Amino acid sequence: RLAVDGSRQTKGVNYWDTYSPVASWAAIRVVLALILRNEWPTIQIDFVQAYTQADPECEIYMKIPKGFRVGNRNEYVLQLTKNLYGLKQAGRVWNQHLVQKLQQVGFKQSRHDECIFYRKRCIFALYTDDSILTGPTQGELDEIVEEMKASGLEMTSEGGLDDFLGVRLQRQEDGSINMTQPQLIRQILKDLRLLDGEVKKQTIPAASTVILNRHVDQPAFDGHFNYRTALGRLNYLEKSTRPDVAFATHQCARFCADPKKAHGIALKRIGRYLAGNQDKGIHFKPCDTGFECYVDADFSGQWNQTTALEDNTTARSRTGYVIKLLGCPILWGSKLQTKTAMSTTEAEYIAMSTPLREVIPLMRLANEIQRRGHNLPCSTPTVKCRVFEDNAGCIEIAKMPKARPRTKHINVKYHHFREHVARGLIHIHKIDTTQQQADFFTKALDEDTFVKHRKAVMGW
Repeated sequence: RLAVDGSRQTKGVNYWDTYSPVASWAAIRVVLALILRNEWPTIQIDFVQAYTQADPECEIYMKIPKGFRVGNRNEYVLQLTKNLYGLKQAGRVWNQHLVQKLQQVGFKQSRHDECIFYRKRCIFALYTDDSILTGPTQGELDEIVEEMKASGLEMTSEGGLDDFLGVRLQRQEDGSINMTQPQLIRQILKDLRLLDGEVKKQTIPAASTVILNRHVDQPAFDGHFNYRTALGRLNYLEKSTRPDVAFATHQCARFCADPKKAHGIALKRIGRYLAGNQDKGIHFKPCDTGFECYVDADFSGQWNQTTALEDNTTARSRTGYVIKLLGCPILWGSKLQTKTAMSTTEAEYIAMSTPLREVIPLMRLANEIQRRGHNLPCSTPTVKCRVFEDNAGCIEIAKMPKARPRTKHINVKYHHFREHVARGLIHIHKIDTTQQQADFFTKALDEDTFVKHRKAVMGW
């Protein structure tokens, strides 16, 4: 394949902007939930050599590649007539070309996600050159495909939705979908050297009795596997289909700059856990509930007195959350807070603010979908969200915007959702700690509690 060496390009001369949007996993899962809820047919579309279908945005030349004979190589260059792979702006130019073609055949771009498009009753979700087309009838989808081909787009129709971005989508008899990544898990096990011979399997991904820190007194990780490579694949797996390893993965990620022996052991433990359930993932089975957000915080849960002077992050709390739509997990996260909280209430309030930054744009996207006549479980045109929190002080601050001596220092950036609470678009509910589904995103739990929350979030 002929490709350009983009490292030789000069900004402002032969390239300018390089950003190219792709549909977020959250938006893709919203569309999948809608497909299941309405029992819609789907077509997966792949664009053939996508980037080269667009023209270059400016006059660009490249050196004669080795192996081509054109006389004196120093007297000739090649002028690009198509947008070749390797150009810094190649992805952006292709995206702009495709959006223009989609608009020609009647698609309207979403105001809340640049890679979601609507045409009458149909929805199109785009991720670079892979896409999902869905709608009420197969006839409408076939008509759109033919018009897209007629517009000059070279594409192939891959039929139903069986695999998308490396995620296997298996339709079940009850109308649900299992989302799994067995090939990626197998690659992770290979990276961790856990494929050969008998592997001792674990039932939970992180030991509930061990708190990871810098372990400065331990020997360095011996490097018998590539720590960063395995961690990178685990991070993609966690974001795609395995929220159950989110906490354990992010704990190991904190120390990838200087891993010690304990960190290597912790990373291999995640692999031993995955070895026992390689065919598992997220079970998508829609029900009649709107947006729900479970959020929790572990106040200063990583505190270590002996290393606190060298590592002030041990005083920080951890945020964990899962956002659901139609009972299906749409988005989740496990991350250290950037601000050191001075109380449990403050830690919980900061935690509540984090997922609501994601919920509010998703609510706007869902409202947009509903206004176009698609079936979402709301009796009115307004999509609302229920937030489940187990800290009474946090709930009080969220509902009552009163300056209190112990909380008035909380930065205004954490109050961004109060207007939505006041307007009744976000309802905050007290929930018992034992029912807090986000608990396994904030700390390592015992097996019984872990399995209980995994069942509630992932369906198994």
